[in-house]
Amino acid sequence: MKPVSPQLEVKRQQKNRTSVSQAVRNSLTMAYRGLLKVRRTPEQLFDVTFQPIIFTLMFTYIFGGAIAGNVHNYLPMIIPGILIQTLIGASVTSGVQLRDDMDKGVFDRFKSLPIARIAPLAGALLADVVRYVIATTLTFVMGFLIGYRPEGGIASVALAGVFAIGCAWAVSWIFAFFGVIARHAAAVQGISMLALFPLMFVSNAFVPVKTMPDWLQWIAKVNPISRMIAAVRELTNHGTIGTDFVLSLLGAAAIVAIFAPITVRVYMRRA
Repeated sequence: MKPVSPQLEVKRQQKNRTSVSQAVRNSLTMAYRGLLKVRRTPEQLFDVTFQPIIFTLMFTYIFGGAIAGNVHNYLPMIIPGILIQTLIGASVTSGVQLRDDMDKGVFDRFKSLPIARIAPLAGALLADVVRYVIATTLTFVMGFLIGYRPEGGIASVALAGVFAIGCAWAVSWIFAFFGVIARHAAAVQGISMLALFPLMFVSNAFVPVKTMPDWLQWIAKVNPISRMIAAVRELTNHGTIGTDFVLSLLGAAAIVAIFAPITVRVYMRRA
């Protein structure tokens, strides 16, 4: 076999480098592939369609009277909590499905294509934004049907939804990292839920933090999920943007900045 000249090798390396615009186009193409996959297997939407409805009804009518005195007073507290819980839980599915595709060899073909290295991962996570939109819409609709009337107004509710979706997309990079390092999809599910459950329940999602023991209050207050929920409550119930909103966005940006390049690097080695 004729050896490759150094000049040709340099040209190949330069060709493998992609611009930002090409990376965006490639990622959107991969996102479209993900949407086609959802259309063919609509059962992938079960967690973001049934879960918001069931959890909203269950938590509201079981805990509403005990915690807030009645259902009406509990809704401004529980709806933002259910929203964040549902979206963060849905982001776990991103890592599970990613691992499943890698096990099937789908990403082996992607690695051989002249596309941006981040495109298969970013595209898969972008396609999940549709699932987040569905979950967000159903959560607010269910809340409205059972009596929730956010005082912040429609614009603040919409901004809260976009904020929650953006944070969930950022968190999905963490679970995508679990997806590329785990050996099986079931392991991704187990690892993710083990990390997620304490964060979700030791928070301000379902009960006032002041009712917890002092040491548990400290954990709940520094919990990033508590800050996301507090930011959504401020927007929907008061129409204001506070410190929790800003800190949550900074945290989301930091997660993407750290986990996106790490995940892509590990993916290129293991996919």
